[in-house]
Amino acid sequence: MPDTAGSETAPSRDCAFVLGGGGALGACEVGMLQALLEAGVRPDLVVGTSVGAINGAVVAADPSTGAVDRLAGLWGSLGRAGVFSGSVLGRVRVAARSRTHLYSSTPLRRLLEEYLPAEHIEELTVPYQCVAASIERAAEHWFSKGPLVDAVLASCAVPGLLAPVEVGGEHFLDGGLTNSIPVGRAVALGARTVYVLQVGRIEQRLRVPRLPWEVASVSFEIARRHRFARDMEDLPPGVEVHVLPSGGPLGRTGAAAQLRHRDFGLSAERIDRAYQASAAYLADR
Repeated sequence: MPDTAGSETAPSRDCAFVLGGGGALGACEVGMLQALLEAGVRPDLVVGTSVGAINGAVVAADPSTGAVDRLAGLWGSLGRAGVFSGSVLGRVRVAARSRTHLYSSTPLRRLLEEYLPAEHIEELTVPYQCVAASIERAAEHWFSKGPLVDAVLASCAVPGLLAPVEVGGEHFLDGGLTNSIPVGRAVALGARTVYVLQVGRIEQRLRVPRLPWEVASVSFEIARRHRFARDMEDLPPGVEVHVLPSGGPLGRTGAAAQLRHRDFGLSAERIDRAYQASAAYLADR
């Protein structure tokens, strides 16, 4: 399955929206999109990782405030659609059958089929790519064409929670394993102005772990963030990057927050807080 990595550049890709991963915290990106679109900022290119692949696909289909309304409906459905629902016994049964994950991918696939308004990536209004981690090649893979739902589902396949997704005989896991906030990809594709939509983790400084479970949490965050930090250090001359603010954390933070993959109850508040913070950021500029 060919990967068109970085070989395509065009003047029409000058302004890029880069949407990072972050599970339930991805609601922040909806507020940021609202602020951007209301300010008249439209993308020429959209790239996304994991939950950012979902949000990005919707805005790539309709780069207007109508996308925000569609995403609000999607995020309102996430907690009700059974994506990460079920009893402990039910999760144990799934894990016993699969031996690799706790949840079926079927509810998420159905939700994507309902809310993603195109069957193929090529049908989207704005050029769009999302990333997933190839198991067989131990490398990032960029989906730039083909079935949209399969590509987004592959980008969202969180290890241990959802099953690897097979596309074209290859198996994929969550794109955040290889490129959590893909600024470098947008620049390689020709973007000169980049708006980074992130979920707030990079706004929080890491602390030296003091408890056993914090060791794993901090290690994961270092692995998640180092690629973004390197991309920001390696920006070529003339490229302008805006990291939109999330408005600050809601609910639990730190190691405990990373375990709350079903925390969709604060989605509306996260959307509003990120919108207010990002609108103020854009107004200042």
